[in-house]
Amino acid sequence: MTLEEKVIDIIMEQLDVSREECVPEASFQNDLGADSLDLIELIMGMEENFGMQIADDELEKISTVRDVIDFLKSKGIS
Repeated sequence: MTLEEKVIDIIMEQLDVSREECVPEASFQNDLGADSLDLIELIMGMEENFGMQIADDELEKISTVRDVIDFLKSKGIS
């Protein structure tokens, strides 16, 4: 399973959205309907699945599916 597939699976589970909705440019709030609690749960899921912490200042830069994938790749996760 690729990193992209893992990320999309987590997003689908946490936000209860379809794979088709999880396009790279999809915004968590505008396109996938996530509220602030959903985003916290999503980040916690990412941290748990990939064994890492995401700092608050880094969170501010993550708003789309592509942002999450790029962030994880920048941390050496594949």
